[in-house]
Amino acid sequence: MLAQALLLQLGYNATLVTIGAALLGAAAGITGTFLFLRKRALVADAVSHATLPGVAMAFLIMVALGGEGRSLIGLLLGSAVSAMVGLWCMNALTRHTRLAEDAAIGAVLSVFFGFGVVLMTVIQSLGVGRQAGLEGFLLGSTAGMLFADAVTIALGGLAVLAVIAVMRRPMLLVSFDPEYAAAQGVNVPRVDMAMMALVMAVTVVGLKIVGLILIVALLIIPAVTARFWSERAGQVVILSGAFGGVAAYLGAAVSATAPNLPTGPIIVLFSAALFLLSLLLAPGRGVLAAILRHRRFQARVHMRQGLLALAQGQEIFEPLTRRLLRRAGLMRADGVATDDGRAQAAKALRDEARWAMLRRDQAQEAASAQYDGLRGIETVLTADQIAALDARIGAPKEAI
Repeated sequence: MLAQALLLQLGYNATLVTIGAALLGAAAGITGTFLFLRKRALVADAVSHATLPGVAMAFLIMVALGGEGRSLIGLLLGSAVSAMVGLWCMNALTRHTRLAEDAAIGAVLSVFFGFGVVLMTVIQSLGVGRQAGLEGFLLGSTAGMLFADAVTIALGGLAVLAVIAVMRRPMLLVSFDPEYAAAQGVNVPRVDMAMMALVMAVTVVGLKIVGLILIVALLIIPAVTARFWSERAGQVVILSGAFGGVAAYLGAAVSATAPNLPTGPIIVLFSAALFLLSLLLAPGRGVLAAILRHRRFQARVHMRQGLLALAQGQEIFEPLTRRLLRRAGLMRADGVATDDGRAQAAKALRDEARWAMLRRDQAQEAASAQYDGLRGIETVLTADQIAALDARIGAPKEAI
């Protein structure tokens, strides 16, 4: 059954839900990249928690008007209004009081979420409408989702992606350097508000699939994951969308095979799995790459020290140094240097003398600052400069 879900063979409605989830995941990942680069990740948490009172109030209003209160569009509109009020409160607290942004976010998050929990409790006690499904907005659930609901979510994800495609350049510029962006004529407050509007849109559209509690994970984790794989902002944006889309696709597909499991946590778990894989295996910033870089550096240090010891006739006791020198064909098993080993040892000793002479020359301060004990001097000086140093040092000593 899982294979059928992954291959979109569980029926038209399940297929549409899975595709909609993937579009939402891509939109959330890309939107979250701008928040991550802007260092405003907690804003997503405040916006998501601010939607709960809107969901509850929209339900109560629809029931009061004679409906059953389960219209997804009505609930999303209520959550959008509530999220906008939450954003306005957060901006007002930041601009007109001495509260820092994180304190304002904490205040909005806790007050709105607390108010929403009270309203949800009231709804459960009223016994009207079909209130039993509202908890799906907390953790996400695709079980029993109607065709119209799936279309709404898919179109919402597409709309967010379209807006991002139009505004990606100014948003990237503001995310990296708002002062430079302002100097280039970019309206920074307007772009910031556009970012917040996109966050609100992703949060509102994703309520049914991921839930308001965990939507922040779908906004931030893909961006953090993508950062392990690239140093270029444009590539991070694309990768973040890909990671978010894959996690949401897999989570929605798995959730379709086990309707009793909430969709949001499954999607977040897949996002976390991609994050852990990137943390371990990313070629530039991953843990494995860092370990390999450290081991290569350690080997270079041991090789350098071993060559200097050979040049000075010292016995080498360190097992790793001996093993590296033998593996490179620079030393025999009895500890005696080979011909190639003696040549490289002599060069290493000569380079140390050259660096020492260079550091005493104030005119070569910039070049001597590049000395790290491992770097070859020929990567810093020309052949003529090295010859001039050798003339000042005198005849080289033979390696023992």
